[in-house]
Amino acid sequence: MSKTAFIAPALLVSLIALGGCSSVRETVGGPQLTAMAYPAALVPQEQSVMYPAQNNTPASSNSLWRVGARTFFNDQRARQVGDILTVQVVIDDSAQTSDSTNRTRTNSFSAATPSVFGLESSLGKILPGGYNASKALGNDSTSTGAGSGSVKRSEKISVTIAAIVTGVLPNGNLIVQGTQEVKTNREVRVLSVAGIARPEDVSSTNTIKHTQLAEARISYGGRGDITNMQAPPAAQALMEKYSPF
Repeated sequence: MSKTAFIAPALLVSLIALGGCSSVRETVGGPQLTAMAYPAALVPQEQSVMYPAQNNTPASSNSLWRVGARTFFNDQRARQVGDILTVQVVIDDSAQTSDSTNRTRTNSFSAATPSVFGLESSLGKILPGGYNASKALGNDSTSTGAGSGSVKRSEKISVTIAAIVTGVLPNGNLIVQGTQEVKTNREVRVLSVAGIARPEDVSSTNTIKHTQLAEARISYGGRGDITNMQAPPAAQALMEKYSPF
C-alpha cells in the first residue's frame, strides 16, 4: 500500500473523531448555551457593534437633564443599527384539507375482416387454427383508481423576544434579528426570529408583531436529552429517506 493511500483513510478517521468530540461532550455533560454574540445580518454586509460613548458629566445645578442624555420628547423607537425592539410572536394557526378521488374507465374494441383482398382462405392456413375472420381483432380493458388524502395541522406559539436592528435598508426598512436560549436541566430551548420591518409598524412601546415582519424566519426548537429521544437514530433516518422500497 502506498503512503498516500494510507494517509487518506487516517486523515478521514481523524476528522470524524474531531467532529464527534462536541457531540460526545454534549451527551455526557448536557447541552451548553451558545456564547452571546452580535447577530449576523440577513443581507451580506459587514456589521460592527456600536458602543455609546461614555458620558460622566454630572447634571446641571437645579436641572433634571444631563448633557448627552436622551430626552423625554424624542422618539425612542428602534431606528438604527444596534437598537433593541420587542417582537411578539403569537401564532395560532390551523389547517385542514381532505381530498378524495375515484375513477373508472372501461374500453371495448372489436373488428372483423371477412374479406382481405381475397386472401382470407390463405390467411386461414397461415394463421393459427383459432383464426376467425368475423372476430379478427378484439380488445377489452378496464382500469380503476381510487385515492384519498387528508391533512390536519394545528400549531400554537405565544412568546416574546427582544431583537436587535442589524441593518437599515436604503428605503429605511429595518433588518431585525434576535435569539433567545433558555436552559432547563439538560434541555435548551431556542427561539430565533428574523425579518424585515417598517419603522412605521413599530409601536410607541417599541414593540412589533411577527405578522408585520416581511421575510419572517421564526424557529422554536431545542437540543438536549428530550430532543435526542424524540429524533430517530441516524441510520434509521437515512434508510427511511433514501430507501428505494
